[in-house]
Amino acid sequence: TVDVDPESPTYSTVISRLHFPYIGDEIHHTGWNACSSCYDDSSRSRSRLIVPGLGSDRVYIVDVKTDPLNPKLDKVIEPWEMHAYGVGTPHTTHCLADGNVMISTLSDGPEKNGKGNFILLDGQTFKPKGTWTADDAPYGYDFWYQPYHNVMISTEWGHPRCFFKGLDLADVENGSYGTHLNVYDWKERKLIQKIDLGMEGVMPLEIRFLHDPKATEGFVGSALFAKMFRFFKTEKGDWAAEKVIDIPNKEVEGWILPEMPGVMTDIIISMDDKYLYFSNWLHGDIRQYDITDTRNPVMTGQIFFGGSVQDGGPVTVTKDKELSIQPGVRYAKGKRIEGAPQMLQLSLDGKRLYVTTSLFSPWDKQFYPEMCNKGSMMFIINVDTKNGGMQLENDFLVDFGAEPDGPVLAHEIQS
Repeated sequence: TVDVDPESPTYSTVISRLHFPYIGDEIHHTGWNACSSCYDDSSRSRSRLIVPGLGSDRVYIVDVKTDPLNPKLDKVIEPWEMHAYGVGTPHTTHCLADGNVMISTLSDGPEKNGKGNFILLDGQTFKPKGTWTADDAPYGYDFWYQPYHNVMISTEWGHPRCFFKGLDLADVENGSYGTHLNVYDWKERKLIQKIDLGMEGVMPLEIRFLHDPKATEGFVGSALFAKMFRFFKTEKGDWAAEKVIDIPNKEVEGWILPEMPGVMTDIIISMDDKYLYFSNWLHGDIRQYDITDTRNPVMTGQIFFGGSVQDGGPVTVTKDKELSIQPGVRYAKGKRIEGAPQMLQLSLDGKRLYVTTSLFSPWDKQFYPEMCNKGSMMFIINVDTKNGGMQLENDFLVDFGAEPDGPVLAHEIQS
């Protein structure tokens, strides 16, 4: 638990720690037991944080209500309980209006073959109840549902047995990573359409509908080649996607390939649907786009820290379609920033963007070994919500390399 209250004496520090009983869980994304879809029921509250283990197929249920500043482990769903339903590698958690919880699953269980489905948890006992659909997709990852339009759309990463060993482009070439958006009928729980983004859209990861509950569009970031697609409902009633942002590769020397893609890893939309933010984990930047015109986003802010193309490092950029010089090394409270901006969380008023630098430990070790040695970091970026623009908050830094049992790699942020 991190204190982000600037008026607090413990601001910018870790104020409590919860240690899980196992190692190898690869804690990745988390979610709540109750959310906006449940607010018509006054008895529902965000009392539990759902914490899937991407590596272990385990799911932790954390009590955040009894003592909010000191969360406690409440229950554990063991791997065999997931495997009994033919699924594993749990990832994204969303609460449902009926009080249950749904988690996307990326594999068939212990074999770690790609299989996209969703496990349902009872909202009271948190025990698995079964899979949400009988229609498996080849791959799974994130998902977002929109009951008003009777639709859910999921994304695809790849075979867990591939991405757990690190990024190998041979696996990309042989089809071991996904390129599709999977469209489901929400009421019938049936897969009704697959939208192929092609190889330039390989690894569509984070997906977000606009917050307007009647909106029929949103955005999805395709990670490897850093392309942003707008998905939308057509006049015919089906769904389609179009590329609206294209981050060019940088031609480089001293890297594993002659061109370095951006690797767009996280995206988030402000609550007023005005701004879209995303991180390019290899290039080392966060971008802010005005999406008032969703078909033509306009960049209004950009900030670099960390990344693989910092000036004076082992990589030399020989051709860059966007920058005239390589970004300089950045420091926070006197410490060099290792890794690169990755996970994003935005305050409800849109004025503070919380950022961490770790993506996924096998890929962290591959691309940012020094971060693994020193630990990841957490930052706050101050946002100009009126005119656009971003600025790193100089008084805030959480260095997870300084943890008592560290260094550790912090990933997702929940607030």
